[in-house]
Amino acid sequence: MIDPTADYPSKPQQPAPRVPDFELIRPIGQGGFGQVWLATNLTTGHLRAVKVISLRSPGATGYPQAGPAGREITSITRLEDRVHARHQNLLDIQHVGKTAEHLFYVMEPADDVSGGPASAEESYRPATLQSRLESGPLKPEECERYAEELLTGLAHLHAAGMVHRDVKPANCLFVGGQLKLGDFGLVAEADPRVSRVGTQKYMPPDGRMDTRADVYAAGLVIYEMLSGLPVESFPRLGERAAQLAESPSLGRLNRLVLRACQPDARERFEDAREMLAALRSSEADRGTDRAGSGRRMMAGAGAVGVLALAVWAGVWWWRDRPIPPVFPAAEARVHVNFITEPFEASIYLDGRQQLKPDGTPYTTPCTIDDLPAEVYRVEFAQGQDRREAGRIDFATVRQIEFRFDFK
Repeated sequence: MIDPTADYPSKPQQPAPRVPDFELIRPIGQGGFGQVWLATNLTTGHLRAVKVISLRSPGATGYPQAGPAGREITSITRLEDRVHARHQNLLDIQHVGKTAEHLFYVMEPADDVSGGPASAEESYRPATLQSRLESGPLKPEECERYAEELLTGLAHLHAAGMVHRDVKPANCLFVGGQLKLGDFGLVAEADPRVSRVGTQKYMPPDGRMDTRADVYAAGLVIYEMLSGLPVESFPRLGERAAQLAESPSLGRLNRLVLRACQPDARERFEDAREMLAALRSSEADRGTDRAGSGRRMMAGAGAVGVLALAVWAGVWWWRDRPIPPVFPAAEARVHVNFITEPFEASIYLDGRQQLKPDGTPYTTPCTIDDLPAEVYRVEFAQGQDRREAGRIDFATVRQIEFRFDFK
């Protein structure tokens, strides 16, 4: 849909559309359904963002009932019919209008990427979650805050019987420092039979764009926040695996993401309200959490003095279930995260120490890529102390956590 993070010329290459009461300054976003312009209200002088969609698109004649403008009108009408009050985590649409040439609607402008307010300066660039992610993963406290704000806005839509159908970082904007979900061009009534529409890489495998599809997309957005990796890398953690071992909050978010992104829609949260309740419930437990607590534990077979083997919560969700396209089939190659407490343990699979391409040993925390998705006997070693963690199927488990007890 609209991508406000792209670079646009400071001056439009064609004359700005004319809309009542506003002077359109320059484009700040572009998408298949239209352009978003930075604009000045001619009466108040306040800056606004104005989305403009041509009425003369293919398939649209006169007042459009088909084509992009028609879809936008339908979606915005649905939104106004169902959501009767402003919400702090939904981008505010202040006015909808039409000229002979265009449909337009007026919105509050996003902050500048610098963190300051919107301005008419040529350097102004709208602050979106996508632009924030260009610098890598967010801080744990930011991940928690923005996850809650995203889910709060989405839960408000779901409570009104609506689905967004295009949840992604480019559609999460910051206004006054607060995350707001925007771009309502694909909003529809919640219905599991809704056709497959949206941004492909954020769609669930089943293609049913209902509340559980919004949950799936929100899970992937939160994954991008905590990992700093593109959505195509899910569920790999890369360098963030090290911080996960030290941050209970990131561990809680990881577990939330795994359930939200289940391939079987029945295993996901029913809607954003249930997902938000789970997030808040886990946050309420943080006072009693310690690193590693709250994880699902499995006894380490044959390990003397081992406290436990903690396997990422997703293992029991995926066992005996079909693997979706985002997870490779059993004969494929996969990546697996290894985390131990304390760090710097060597890794052995079926008795063989795992070495990097340069011949040096992998030590925890790390991600090992290109492993056959098979069952392995996993061992960890601290110096001469080598302990078995059990037999683990990498076709279903993507992260292994192990704690040594030296008492």
